[in-house]
Amino acid sequence: MLRITQYKQGKPDGPESIGMENIMTHKLSVWLVLLLLAVSPAAHAAQRPNVMLVITDDQGYGDLGCHGNPVLKTPNIDSLYAQSARFTDFHVSPTCSPTRGALMSGHYSNRAGTWHTIMGRSILFEGETTLGEAFSSGGYATGMFGKWHIGDNYPYRPEDRGFGTVVRHGGGGIGQTPDVWDNAYFDDSYFCNGQIEKRHGYCTDVFFDETKKFIQGAVAEGKPFFAYLSTNAPHGPMLCPEEFSAPYREQVGEKQAVFFGMIANIDKNVGELRAWLKNEGLAENTIFIFMTDNGTAAGARIHNAGMRGGKGSQFEGGHRVPLFIHWPEGGIDKPVDIDRLSAHIDVLPTLQELCGLPEQEDYEIDGVSLMPLLKDPQADWPDRVIVTDSQRVLDPKKWKNCSTMTQRWRLVNGKGLYEIAKDPGQKHDVSKEHPQVVEKLRAAYEDWWQSLQPALARHAEIVLGNPEENPSRLTCHDWLTDDGGHSPWNQATIRAGQSTVGDWAVRVEQAGKYRITLRRWPAEAATPLTDALPAGSTVPGMEAFRETPGKALKIRSAGIQIGDVKLQRPAASDAESVEFEAKLPEGSERLRCYFELADGSTIGAYYADVELLSN
Repeated sequence: MLRITQYKQGKPDGPESIGMENIMTHKLSVWLVLLLLAVSPAAHAAQRPNVMLVITDDQGYGDLGCHGNPVLKTPNIDSLYAQSARFTDFHVSPTCSPTRGALMSGHYSNRAGTWHTIMGRSILFEGETTLGEAFSSGGYATGMFGKWHIGDNYPYRPEDRGFGTVVRHGGGGIGQTPDVWDNAYFDDSYFCNGQIEKRHGYCTDVFFDETKKFIQGAVAEGKPFFAYLSTNAPHGPMLCPEEFSAPYREQVGEKQAVFFGMIANIDKNVGELRAWLKNEGLAENTIFIFMTDNGTAAGARIHNAGMRGGKGSQFEGGHRVPLFIHWPEGGIDKPVDIDRLSAHIDVLPTLQELCGLPEQEDYEIDGVSLMPLLKDPQADWPDRVIVTDSQRVLDPKKWKNCSTMTQRWRLVNGKGLYEIAKDPGQKHDVSKEHPQVVEKLRAAYEDWWQSLQPALARHAEIVLGNPEENPSRLTCHDWLTDDGGHSPWNQATIRAGQSTVGDWAVRVEQAGKYRITLRRWPAEAATPLTDALPAGSTVPGMEAFRETPGKALKIRSAGIQIGDVKLQRPAASDAESVEFEAKLPEGSERLRCYFELADGSTIGAYYADVELLSN
């Protein structure tokens, strides 16, 4: 019997050998399933696989036991790893929204509009097909749970993008500016199909529990399901139940202990979800996918699988992440390492092919289906160029924090060249020894950059006056700020009174009379504009955003600017808001809402509700 020896990425801890008959069984099973899907519509409807996609936040490649972490224990994800096709050269963007935009759309994040995490540049453009739309058009029940982070207003919310059931927080994390006020991971309120509803328990537990409820509903309706479960953990602030962080406190520092505790909680939930799917008779025909959204935020000091860089970095540790795919009925349930270069842009076309989903006409995807590699990990796979970058600015800059990748090479920032198999830690720049490779990869980047130009000239405009969201709740998270600063992206910055001013890119859908209500504190805080707020209560872990005391501001007036409309009026010290009414024409505009303080300085109005009153 021919034996194929494979080694885990990261810390090698022994070979895994699988027999050739298992590989042949794997190939045959996948082909039989695909053949069945193609035979007849009836067979297709009866046999389509369910899809469970779990993506975690800020957990790096090395933040797993199966990838050699010497401290962190992840037995349940390790078990999934041991039964999956593992893509060992899989890449995403180095930060949150960019990865999610590319994952959802099959387009590079810069083409999709999501090249930052705030400042109006974390919103997935209109016209981008999403995984939710692809699955719903194929007759699937679709659910989204946890972190969305590619648009909090119509028409960018998950319920506007093909997801029939939604339980999510706002912005890029719990306690960020668009989120429900004073959320702090425990016993929070979430946006549930557009309505704010209270849930009890730790956030990750809530999202997994809501996923199970959704799956039960889909099964009851006789529909296959696509569940997108996107945890905000282990993104900061580092908060989790004490029972999960305590085992690590004596081995690592407090921050790393809570970070690992958040991952340990995810691991527990992954194990419970997989056991539940098995008990429900759903595991065999469910494609279970596990991945993360970027490099580690807090674990590199402990273990980074030999890579350079972490979250936000253009080096390998910023964007190479796990991708595990498990599907017993499709023959994908044996440990197989697939070392071909792949990326987040490949997930949509892969799932379209695996699940027989209709493809949208005139929608050219940047990624490719990984199906040939799932059928045969040793299949011929043409060398390709993939680009990832970390922009985090209002308008992208050429060559900024980028990696232009092939199977063999990494060209970093258009200058440094690394032969990745020989130098996984990217310590040795060999650009002088291989100038022809540098020239070739620079040319590929130039072509890629040129193809992005129409997208880079666009803005994702929040739509005003549509009945799907009226009033629209705007937050400073999405200000377009061009002064080099950051919009106030979390509730601690609101409490501290950050002095930034910015504009929202909006599109007035219907001309008419509008009410624009300006707030320093969100409506649910029920606090006068000028008042201070006490620090919020503590929760287990590090400091929550709500623990920052709310600063009193001497606001004396408020104003708005949109198109030709410029209005200003005094602000009563005991008022919770200042209201304006104005007739707005249809069209695209910039909306600026601000407060003038007693010392003559100006700050932005952190929250604004815009409501169409009449046409």
